[in-house]
Amino acid sequence: MTDLNESLTRKRLAGFITRAAGARDATIVALERMSGGAVQENWALDVELDGELRRWVLRTDARAPVRESLTRAQEFAVLKVAHAANVLAPEPLYLCADPAVTGQQFFIMQRRPGVAAGHRVTRDPELVPDPARLARELAANLARLHRIKPPHPELGFLKTVLARDNIAHYRSYLDTLSRAYPVLEWGLRWCEIKAPASEETTFIHRDYRTGNYLVNDGHLAGLLDWEFPAFGNPLEDVGWMCARCWRFARPDLAVGGVAKLEDFIPEYERASGRHVSRTDLVYWQVMAHLRWAVIALQQVERHLSGADRSLELALTGHIIGQLELEILDLTEQT
Repeated sequence: MTDLNESLTRKRLAGFITRAAGARDATIVALERMSGGAVQENWALDVELDGELRRWVLRTDARAPVRESLTRAQEFAVLKVAHAANVLAPEPLYLCADPAVTGQQFFIMQRRPGVAAGHRVTRDPELVPDPARLARELAANLARLHRIKPPHPELGFLKTVLARDNIAHYRSYLDTLSRAYPVLEWGLRWCEIKAPASEETTFIHRDYRTGNYLVNDGHLAGLLDWEFPAFGNPLEDVGWMCARCWRFARPDLAVGGVAKLEDFIPEYERASGRHVSRTDLVYWQVMAHLRWAVIALQQVERHLSGADRSLELALTGHIIGQLELEILDLTEQT
């Protein structure tokens, strides 16, 4: 990947911004790689645009692409739709598909304030002084997102992924591995037997969880990482938000390690108009842990293949046993 801080690249980037913004002049004041972003790269970009300082984020491809991730052009289109639907998300500004600028496709979006790091959000009461309020805000924001329905003229590239599609996809991946994962196979069969006969289909984020939203002054400030969306069952997002694997420092708090179910589910039901039964919730929590287990195996594969050597990716493989234990615990409940 091109070094974004290389002098000629910065000059080309400043030129692109000048043209895209219709400005007289753009000067890059600061450009720094942000933490996080195991799948894509985010750069904090401070630009003086016609004398006014703008604080943005430049989002571009990581060295080793993930097969299921959207392209940056597709992610830009998704953000435009979400922002128009009043979902709390960064506003997309400029898309660059010309590889001559930085060597890869990228887009620029507004930088929203706040903290996203799950280990901080779930530990620091100063960040989240009113957990129930934050849970209600997360629920209402998710309900707004689920009002986006197929077919959508700007989202024709999105796949439709329902319960049985998930099961078939995860099973086909496990079949490629040399090692067997019987607990994951058990979970897939359990989900197959209990799959809903019919499913509502809406836009779904597919990574709606603690660690992917910003908290500022105790409030929800924005939803991040829009690289895996699809049209699917809205309860998939609910189960993902309430999965044990995303509770960080507070496994006792079912809603992302920050709040209780009663702080989140009733507000989601009120705002969305749909009912979330205990059976539905457990089903999609099992599916969430199956999905994260498959992703974790794929992350390890990226590391071992040499495509993207990373301690973070390597360590991801150590959570498989925890995910399997949670799958067994959940499937005993129904």
